[in-house]
Amino acid sequence: MPDVVRFTAPRVVEVVPVPTVVLQPGQVRIRTIASGISAGTEMTAYRGTSPYLTSVWDPQLRLFQHREDPSAGYPLEGWGYSEVGEIVEMAERLTMPQPGDVAVGDLVWGIWGHRTEGVVDAVELRGHGFPVGVNPVMGCFVRVGAIALNAVLAAHSTLGFTVCVIGQGVVGLLATRYAVLTGATVIAVEQIPRRREMAVRMGAHHVLEPGPDLPRHVRELTGGAGVDSAVEISGSYAGLQAATRTVGLDGVVVAAGFYQGQDEVLRLGEEFHHNRVQIVASQIGSVPSVLRSRWDVPRLQRTVVELLLRGEPDVLSMVTHRYPLARAAEAYAMLDEGGADALQVILEAS
Repeated sequence: MPDVVRFTAPRVVEVVPVPTVVLQPGQVRIRTIASGISAGTEMTAYRGTSPYLTSVWDPQLRLFQHREDPSAGYPLEGWGYSEVGEIVEMAERLTMPQPGDVAVGDLVWGIWGHRTEGVVDAVELRGHGFPVGVNPVMGCFVRVGAIALNAVLAAHSTLGFTVCVIGQGVVGLLATRYAVLTGATVIAVEQIPRRREMAVRMGAHHVLEPGPDLPRHVRELTGGAGVDSAVEISGSYAGLQAATRTVGLDGVVVAAGFYQGQDEVLRLGEEFHHNRVQIVASQIGSVPSVLRSRWDVPRLQRTVVELLLRGEPDVLSMVTHRYPLARAAEAYAMLDEGGADALQVILEAS
């Protein structure tokens, strides 16, 4: 029987067997090789702070409706969105063959959660195949890469721009690299020394520590003007506040973190108000509105894959921890209790 990672309560993780799913026409079965843990989104489920536990998302109204009993949100099974594996079985096709279709034996990346075996509609994997010889773990970076690229596009990063990227976890490091590739001058902001060192490897032109003097240091680096745009990817309100103070007049702040709880530090009566700062949300469900006639999420992902295959960037250097899927509870506990030096944590299913 296949196994799946289950959150049964805050900070309680189990790996449990589940029944084997019988394939329906149009579906494929994937043997998971590796799965990347999101130290942002997934940790909110692990810690019990995710809005999906306290509220129910209504996709028609696009509103969260309050849930009286947060514990009713558990158990959560198969969280995770950065999987890679081998197709081992395919049911009868429902569509005519098209370019990019996958076949048995193909190495594919996708989203089927932390489980030893995934069942996915074949059309969802169209274009998700990797060439022979590619290190499978690279597939764990496609989705996070798309999140980072989406934020960089929202920041209008381009030649001549100066962009500040606040937070240098995996997504922040990828955003730093992508912004560098656009030709922008990039200022990376991070508290943890190891991540600052990695930001330099990603090509950041300046690396600063967060703190009350950050806005002044940014002004010094930009001749007093402030940056053109800032990408806030730490997921902290303090980071978002700092971002509003680093941009210049009419600057853009891209809020790309997954913010939790209530804000106690965000002040909107000072730089935000006087510099007419624009704050825009970046979320992987869609691309920036001004680009939707030419860009969509599949294009984001294709672009990331093309870059990965060229070695841009060296994502394998971001893998700091590997755990067998059976020891998933240890991986989450490490991230929760002392994961300051961790970047990408990989669960190995086979």
